Amino acid sequence: MGGVLMRDERIIVALDMHTMEDMKQMVTQLGDSVSFYKVGMELFYSVGIDAITYLKQANKQVFLDLKLHDIPHTVAQSVRALTRLGVDLVTVHGLGGRTMLSAAVEAAKQEAEIKGVKRPKILAVTILTSMDTKDWQEIGGAFDVSQEVSCLASVARLAGVDGMISSPHEAKVVRQQYGSDFLIVTPGIRPAFSMSQDQKRIATPAQALRNGASYLVIGRPITAAINPQEAAEKIIEEIREV
Repeated sequence: MGGVLMRDERIIVALDMHTMEDMKQMVTQLGDSVSFYKVGMELFYSVGIDAITYLKQANKQVFLDLKLHDIPHTVAQSVRALTRLGVDLVTVHGLGGRTMLSAAVEAAKQEAEIKGVKRPKILAVTILTSMDTKDWQEIGGAFDVSQEVSCLASVARLAGVDGMISSPHEAKVVRQQYGSDFLIVTPGIRPAFSMSQDQKRIATPAQALRNGASYLVIGRPITAAINPQEAAEKIIEEIREV
């Protein structure tokens, strides 16, 4: 890459690991090429808020993906606590319903105002990208995945969330329905040089962005690469013109 710094803030690298040592090593390897990281259940339940503290001290943005799903009061109190940590994006599960989603949004606004901090953006999770229509209908879904995602997106929008998690394939419809100010965070991203692994509704980074994605969540194609920074910069190059 000629030694020139390449960075694209639309890329969120998933830190799907369970030790601080592994996390710190990955962040160090990626250096200034990556400014946004996802902390999911595996890392958060292993090391707790230390992961977030480390990333914020390193001037990184944090997407905390815990898919909160409980009664509205419990979710609201959880969002308040996460707001105090300074995270930038937080996921709540769309299947929790409109009241729960609204409670999360309001809690984030109130706590941010009380503490004088930046409000985290609330994202609704719809259908996991590991599931296809057959999987969804097997657990009682009445429609195909695309229809279910559209329904959940509508509820989330009415609840006032900032955006949603969507597979690359549903992103296009969601973007058409809800416009440019609705965030779409897209997992299931696999660059041309990577295998699909365990997700079914996948796309390349460029395809996902053309379909309307705001951010791309990318894990193993970067973190499992022999040279993670080189892998990240390959992807950055791929989406440079998108």
